[in-house]
Formats: sequence, C-alpha cells, structure tokens
Amino acid sequence: MLKKFNRHFFLFLAVFFFLSSAVKAQRSEIGLMFGGSYYLGDLNPSRQFAMTRIAGGGLYRHNFTEHFSLRLNGFYGSLEANDAIIKYNETRNLSFRTSVFELSVQVEGNFLPFEPGNLETPYTPFLFGGIGGISFNPKARNEDGEWVELQPLGTEGQGTEQHPDREPYSLFSHTLMFGVGFKFNITHNLTGGLEWGMRRTGTDYLDDVSTTYPAEGALTGADARYFSDRSPQDQGGNAGFQRGNPTTNDWYSFAGFILTFKIPQLRHTKCPAYN
Repeated sequence: MLKKFNRHFFLFLAVFFFLSSAVKAQRSEIGLMFGGSYYLGDLNPSRQFAMTRIAGGGLYRHNFTEHFSLRLNGFYGSLEANDAIIKYNETRNLSFRTSVFELSVQVEGNFLPFEPGNLETPYTPFLFGGIGGISFNPKARNEDGEWVELQPLGTEGQGTEQHPDREPYSLFSHTLMFGVGFKFNITHNLTGGLEWGMRRTGTDYLDDVSTTYPAEGALTGADARYFSDRSPQDQGGNAGFQRGNPTTNDWYSFAGFILTFKIPQLRHTKCPAYN
C-alpha cells in the first residue's frame, strides 16, 4: 500500500511541476522556511512544542487566485523525546531522536484577498491542508554515549520466531497535514509569513515504540535487549507488558517563519512594425 501511495504522490508532484512551468511566472514564488519541529506520540502524547529542535527547508508556491494557492515543500527537521524529561512514563525510561525529511503538497486558502508583492493587499490569515511523504530513522544513545539505530534491532520482537505477526517497520511513511498561518507583503518582491502545521503520520514507529515488550528470550543481541527494556526497577522482566499504545499513530509538527521571493515574469517586446 505504501509503495502504491509513493507512486501516486511522486506522479502528482511531476504533473504539478509541469503545469506550473506553463503558467504565468509572476504568480509563482520560491522561498525558505526556518523554525522548529517537534514530536507527539508514545513518549509525548500531548505536550505541544516539547523538546522543539531547529528545522528548515525550501518551498515553491503557485497562486491561482487571490484566495487559493498550491505549495510544494521540502522540509528537514529533528524529532526527539525522553521519558525522563517529558515525565509521561518515567519508569519506562525510553528516549529517541530522529531526523525527518518531508516532501509535501499543501493547499492554502486565504481569508482575505492577497497577491504577493501587491502592497494594496498587505496581509491575510490562511488555513492549509495537504499530503506528503517522509523518511525517518529513530536512534538512541547506548551506555558509551553513541547513537545507535533502533529499527534493525527489532526492539519489540519484530522479525523473531516468538512474534511472527510483527514485521520490521518501514523507515518511510505518508503524512496528512493541516495548519494555520499568516502572510504579509514586505516589498514588491518579498513576502513573509508565519505558520504552524501538524502532521499525522502513517506509522507508530517514529519513536521505535508501539506495542508490548517482546516475549522473554525473543531478543538475543545485547543492544536489542538494552534498548528494548530500560526500566531501572525491573529491566528485562517486563515481557508482555505495555510498552506503547498501538492504537494511535505518531504526529509531528513544523512551525516557523516563511520568506518567499516572487518569480519575475519574462517580458517579450513586440516588433515595432506590429505595434
């Protein structure tokens, strides 16, 4: 299903780029985003902006009307959580971090008439929604302070004989996104903006945590056992107990400042004989 989604998503991107090249350039913008990213999931179910990390990226926007735009994003950020800091489940004592790279398409709806570079339409709040695809790779520190990739370890028994129903999870996922923002014209060529967007992913493993601790003896590697169960009071003795919540997928957010530059239209002068 994920492969089918990826094919359709990247086909949509290719068609959009082709169509965008055929329309008037003055309606198009390119720009940058700088801000932060954070995670919501099994290690942080509800604290907005907890452990926010620096994020950034690039974007292309095409304005079809004064109220409707379509945008392509290429964003990069870092997501992180720690039971000892979030304090949702301190006795579990798990932590992780992952880089996340997102390619996405979003539709923007302006509340007020707005044209980039037109100082007579100075600003507008807007709503947006869209779809995207991400890559991620959760890691955690070992006792020597080194970052270790968690997915190959199968910390919840993925790929073991004791858990034939638990397959290794993919490091790619789709996302559904929505958010709010505020645009404003700075000059005839520059437009600024602030936005905050939430992303619901198609995976419960951004943090490498989803279901129960694996059965006793399922994990043979020292690293797998260490990162699977780090409970200080009963380490290694929690087989079958809940490690995460498998009924909800993970979320993440990008929030920050947008700066875009209006792509100028190439003007063609007519031959004087035909004026």
